[in-house]
Amino acid sequence: MKKVVIAITGASGSVYAKVLLDKMFALQIQWNELSLVMTENAKQVWETELDNDSYKYLPLKHYAAQDFMAPFASGSGKYDTMIIIPCSMGTMGRIAAGTSNDLITRSADVVLKERRKLICVVRDTPYNLIHIRNMETITLAGGIICPATPSFYSKPKTIEDAATTVVDRVLDLAGFDISTFRWGK
Repeated sequence: MKKVVIAITGASGSVYAKVLLDKMFALQIQWNELSLVMTENAKQVWETELDNDSYKYLPLKHYAAQDFMAPFASGSGKYDTMIIIPCSMGTMGRIAAGTSNDLITRSADVVLKERRKLICVVRDTPYNLIHIRNMETITLAGGIICPATPSFYSKPKTIEDAATTVVDRVLDLAGFDISTFRWGK
């Protein structure tokens, strides 16, 4: 059983977060705690891209971006996985620099220092050298950079299908047992 925190930043790509959350609820027998933290920009981008505010009604624990009393803001909270989806380049840069100025960056810092799993799903493109160096820093610290780059082997028909190819990779990286398209099967 896993304790997972999902963080959503203001980068474009709210569909990835929505698909991940939908899949997490389908995998509910594999986790015992699921928490959510969103930046204010993430809420605005979600509403713009998805034309709804359904994130408000998700049946999970919501934490404000400045709530440093959240259990995953400390290693003693024993959260084993953090997924930042989508992860803005600004958030990634603050994580790489060790700047814990909000709950997302503090929690990422905690996950890394405790040698637990941090998965940053970056969506921006192209990358500049600063982005690449920040990705390298996070990778060297034990984090995983998973670009939101869909695959097309499964012949996705909708935007959600394409997003699912990324989300399924994220769930694999997080150690969930999922049924998904597998190459050569």
